[in-house]
Amino acid sequence: MSSDDTTNPETPAPTHAQDAQDSPFRHEIISRDEAPQFVLPLVARIERAAPPARTDALETAARAVLVMLSDERSHGEGPWAQAVRDWQDARIRKVVRRARGAEWRRAEALPGITVTGKSAEVRVFPPVPLDGWPKDLARLQVSGTDLDDPEPPADADPTHAVLWMSPEVGMSAGKAMAQAGHGAHLAWWELTAGDRAAWRDAGFPLSVRTPDAAHWRTLTTSGLPVVRDAGFTEIAPGSCTVVADHPALRPTTRP
Repeated sequence: MSSDDTTNPETPAPTHAQDAQDSPFRHEIISRDEAPQFVLPLVARIERAAPPARTDALETAARAVLVMLSDERSHGEGPWAQAVRDWQDARIRKVVRRARGAEWRRAEALPGITVTGKSAEVRVFPPVPLDGWPKDLARLQVSGTDLDDPEPPADADPTHAVLWMSPEVGMSAGKAMAQAGHGAHLAWWELTAGDRAAWRDAGFPLSVRTPDAAHWRTLTTSGLPVVRDAGFTEIAPGSCTVVADHPALRPTTRP
C-alpha cells in the first residue's frame, strides 16, 4: 500500500464555495498550508492468504470516507467533530496503511468505523495530527502490498456514483484507495444536503472504474468535480487522478 497526501474537502465547508482561491484542491502554496495539518487514517485489512480484490478495496475505501463524513459523531458537538473541522480547515489528507492478524485486531480496538465490501475491509479513523498518529496505527506499513482484480470488474451502474480513475497515471493500490476516497469526498462535498441524505440512506452505492483515454478526456472537461493530486507521494503535483461522477452532479441533471 502507499500513503497519499492529496488535497480534498468535506461536509459543511463553506470556505470552498466562498473562496475558490483557498480551495484545499489547489496544489500551490495556499493559506490552508498555514493551518495545523491533519490526516484521515484508513487501514485496509490485507491478509496474506486472502487479499481483497483491488477494485473492491478502492470502492470500500471510498465508502469508508463517506461513512466517516456522514457519521453523527463527526458533526455538531460529536466526539470527532472538532478533529473533522480541523482536518477540513487545512489540506485534506488521507493515508492508507495495511494490517493483518494481530495488527488488524489492534486497529479494530481503536475508535473508528469498519466498512466491509465484497472481499475488502477498511477501517477509517477520525482525523489525527500529521505527526500525531496513535502508536498502533503509526507502526503499520504503507508499502509492500499490491492488489489485483481476479477478473475484470463489470460495467459501472450509471444510476449510481462512479469514481473514474485516470488511465494516464499509474498508482499503487494504497495510493489509488486514497484517491478514490478523495473522489467520494469531493462528490459528497458538492452535493446538496438532500442528495447527501439520499446517498447515505441508500448505503453509498458507488463504483470505481478506469475509462479509456477518449472517455477520460470527455470526463475531465464535463464540469464534474475533478481531484488533482498535491504531489506529496508517487505522482506529479497537479495530476488529475479522479473524476467524481455522481448522478446529481452531472451537468444535464443540475438545476
